Amino acid sequence: MAEEPDAKAAPASTPRPYPPPPDSEPFWPAQLTVLAAIGIQLLLPERLTAGPMWLVPSLEGVLLIGLIVVTPNDIEDEHPRRRRTALALTAFVSAANIFSLGALTHFLLHHNVQDGRGLVVSGVLIWLTNLLIFALWYWEMDRGGPGLRSAARDRAPDFLFPQMSDDRIEPRDWRPKYIDYFYVSLTNNTAFSPTDTMPLTPMAKCVMGVQSVVSLLTIGLIVSRAVNIL
Repeated sequence: MAEEPDAKAAPASTPRPYPPPPDSEPFWPAQLTVLAAIGIQLLLPERLTAGPMWLVPSLEGVLLIGLIVVTPNDIEDEHPRRRRTALALTAFVSAANIFSLGALTHFLLHHNVQDGRGLVVSGVLIWLTNLLIFALWYWEMDRGGPGLRSAARDRAPDFLFPQMSDDRIEPRDWRPKYIDYFYVSLTNNTAFSPTDTMPLTPMAKCVMGVQSVVSLLTIGLIVSRAVNIL
């Protein structure tokens, strides 16, 4: 005779909800990141900047002001103008930083460089800008951006965080915030590869790949040469 199922058996756990409930997100961490990137670029030598030393930071400042004007203090829904401005600003700073890396590499390969301390400082500034700007890329890219995430209209995730892979982890309605994307940028900038958070989409893999290459060139080519000079 077949045994009857135990009526008191614990019900199967429900999967983690997706998307999580709506939750507003403060905008000040992104503003602070852009301000820090602009400040770092002002410290670079003029030979490593695109045009006059003040040009790129000034244009970035104008874009930042526009971003502040069209964005509330807390992001609660998608704002198309904010997102377009934020992506334009992020791309602009990224291009300026890659230009600085190329200029520093060219200077290193075609000149008899004796100022090892200056090379170290320039390399550190480029590396820090790379860290900051890619944190913004990940924050703006994942699940359609902070506006859609805040309104619980998340698109398919671009990153697999550890909290998403185990339904036993609390809280069950967890959603990544800016600090999570900053940490992803930090680990990718130091390890040259993902650590605990995996890219899922082709776009996420491409962006992480670009960050890894820039960081590897900065540390491997420039800083190591500077240490040899010192």
